[in-house]
Amino acid sequence: MCYNNNVMDMGAILSNIDTWINQFLLSIGIYGPILGCFLILIESVVPILPLFVFITINFLVFGSVVGFLVSWIFTILGCLLSFFLFRYKLKHWFDKKVKNGKRLKKVMQIIDKIKVEQLTSIMAVPFTPAFLVNIAAGLSKMPTKKFLVALLIGKIFLVLFWGFVGTSLIQSLTHPMALFKVVLLVFLAYVSSKVICKKFRIES
Repeated sequence: MCYNNNVMDMGAILSNIDTWINQFLLSIGIYGPILGCFLILIESVVPILPLFVFITINFLVFGSVVGFLVSWIFTILGCLLSFFLFRYKLKHWFDKKVKNGKRLKKVMQIIDKIKVEQLTSIMAVPFTPAFLVNIAAGLSKMPTKKFLVALLIGKIFLVLFWGFVGTSLIQSLTHPMALFKVVLLVFLAYVSSKVICKKFRIES
């Protein structure tokens, strides 16, 4: 009972923080979405900020088309920033650590061999911690081209979800239709990446 109360209290605190951020960004006019775009960049590296709030505000202020494009572009830039940070600044150090850990080495080998459509599907899931995906990809031997293709496609569906559906994980689990929309978007992301890889002969 105590544990459940603590979880509920934490959920209430996070909800209040999200509400406050939302109200603050909307209260400062056009500077709200601009600040939100830069916060999207930061969120990809420091995962303590509510990405869905920033995307929702962009849709509200800029409209569906421009709001989508702005959110998608900055989400892509944020993920690339995180990816390159770990690829070029920490990978050399990480590779030395992997040599001494068999389990970690096996995990990284799985990540190395992941297909584009699989990675795209993971990125398209709205509740996937993007920073972990960016870190794992950056520290792996995954080609940058593979990461970029999956990123460009997967984030389309993630931004569409937060812009038009915009439900939390808990809400999606309790509302079958919202959960269905998540599954549908992930399926579309998978199929899209499969078609694009085949059409442009991108190695998966």
